[in-house]
Amino acid sequence: MAEFVMPSLGADMTTGVLATWRVAVGDHVSQGDIIAEVETDKGLIEVEVFETGVVERLLVREGEKVPVGTALAEIGPATAPVPAPVSAPVPASAPVPAAVSVPASAPGSILSAGSSEVDLDGPLASPAVRRRAHELDVSLQGIRGSGQHGRITLDDLVGVGRRARSGASERVRISPYARRMAAERGLDISRLPGTGPGGAIQASDVRSAEASGPSVPASPAERMQRAIAAAMTRANDEIPHYYVEQSIDMGNALAWLRETNASLNVTERLVSGVLVLRAVARALRKHKTLNAIWQDGRSVPSEEVHVGLAVSLRGGGLVAPALRNTDEGSLTDLMARMTDLVSRARSGALRSSEITSATITLTSLGERGVESVTPIIFPPQVAIVGCGATLERPWVVDGQVVPRPVMRVTLGGDHRVSNGHRGARFLSALDRLLQEPEKL
Repeated sequence: MAEFVMPSLGADMTTGVLATWRVAVGDHVSQGDIIAEVETDKGLIEVEVFETGVVERLLVREGEKVPVGTALAEIGPATAPVPAPVSAPVPASAPVPAAVSVPASAPGSILSAGSSEVDLDGPLASPAVRRRAHELDVSLQGIRGSGQHGRITLDDLVGVGRRARSGASERVRISPYARRMAAERGLDISRLPGTGPGGAIQASDVRSAEASGPSVPASPAERMQRAIAAAMTRANDEIPHYYVEQSIDMGNALAWLRETNASLNVTERLVSGVLVLRAVARALRKHKTLNAIWQDGRSVPSEEVHVGLAVSLRGGGLVAPALRNTDEGSLTDLMARMTDLVSRARSGALRSSEITSATITLTSLGERGVESVTPIIFPPQVAIVGCGATLERPWVVDGQVVPRPVMRVTLGGDHRVSNGHRGARFLSALDRLLQEPEKL
């Protein structure tokens, strides 16, 4: 019998919340099936199963927070008799933290949001949105969703939530004296824990809250930023970084792109970012020391190239899902896969394998006008590529100074695995590939 465990969805993850089960006891599952959603500081992630068989037991209830590696379910052989059904896990009373809701943006600005599921008996909303609505004690009925196909988003709940909180004081169990004390001290009674009968707030609870100072729960974006800060601080402390930078003439690449797009449908047209993404992946074929992870005190090179895209989220936060086998297939196929990844990320449908499988990361701030980027490596990877904006600069061509579109590319490497000489050779290979875009 195999165990389905709480996965590690990043070097900074130590615990996770089992947000939603997608299966029940007795269900048949195959390798790669999504069987659960896990809430982390980086959002709601769909988790695949890596065994084929029958779900025999669900060991963790929805809403329960457990350490990484905790057994969540038991998967028996597919040929084994299906056991008698047991009671479905009862959702925990505490709501699962809502995932970050982010507005639509261009490819390269992928986001993490709640999972989108259709409820034939009610409004279209993700589990995270439904839990947030339950937390705010508001009904989704009658709320006009601003998401795709009318899906209700977390932002749609903001106004409703404010109105709900404005009347929350009337529903809170609190003694008259404690209510008056809280009003005099400017405390929000909807956020005060009660220790009286039935959870009622007493005067002592108000005094304790005043003594400890205001307590405002961190938003999902704040929790994500704290998790990233902890991971990057550790990476900066533990990984001996080195950096090399090169300016690359993008004239040939952009000219080829314009010519190619002229013959494509609007929905099939390529962006310059997809050329850089493919070129990075192809350059790694010859520089495999950079396409690796640091594990058990040594570098473990990967035979496959899975480039992760670093994505900034509104309100702070970052996620870097991977495009698997980035070096394979046509550019139009890669563009379609990148577009699909963006679309699924916007609907909260990122998979655990996309969160954990990146072998190197590409981060770009070119759309913000930044000229160069000096990125920090995402553990357990051993390298990261940063791209700035493509800007017109004076460039020498055939002995003449002419304006050319130039992009600055920075490689951050782990000195335990490679060195500046190898990093420079990688950037040279990347330059050569971008001078012949038709071969990508």
